[in-house]
Amino acid sequence: MLKLDEVVRAYLHGYFPMADPDDGKVYWCQPHRRAIVPLQAYRASRVVRSLVRKAAFELCFNRDFEKVIHSCATPRETDTQTWISEEIIASYIGLHKQGFAHSVECYCGDELAGGLYGIAIGGAFFGESMFYNVSNASKVAFDGLVTHLNNKGYELLDAQIMNPHLENLGAVEIDHVEYMRLLEKALQKKIRFI
Repeated sequence: MLKLDEVVRAYLHGYFPMADPDDGKVYWCQPHRRAIVPLQAYRASRVVRSLVRKAAFELCFNRDFEKVIHSCATPRETDTQTWISEEIIASYIGLHKQGFAHSVECYCGDELAGGLYGIAIGGAFFGESMFYNVSNASKVAFDGLVTHLNNKGYELLDAQIMNPHLENLGAVEIDHVEYMRLLEKALQKKIRFI
């Protein structure tokens, strides 16, 4: 397991861990270009707004963190490997118990339909991964996260590395210097996630 205080310290300095799918070793990443979601500018899609309006899913926080992180670690149909190793899972479960790692979940009845997890420190939320078992469930969880962060006064939603899915959710890329400026400002806030 990673040393939990080292993981927290890494986030404070703009790093995050990823396991290499080939050798399982954990590496510290600090991309030159960082994906963030501008919280005030976020706009949910029509589909997501409709699902939220209809209460198609029950939205919960931290109801089953371990199931969420294991679901995120399960390779998708198009992927055969994952960057979320057993060592990372154990570490983030430890961070959850310490109050740093949190999950946002969507349920259909008793079934976990989708969700995401990440780390909250100060006024920054570092999104790690998301998954779905039911179409659009992860998008509704993401919408619930953004609403929660805005209501609590968070400054930064870090999405780490840009991909088409994040871009569709409203993520933009900024350079490292700008990211560190936003991070420093966000870390000055004292906010409890729950």
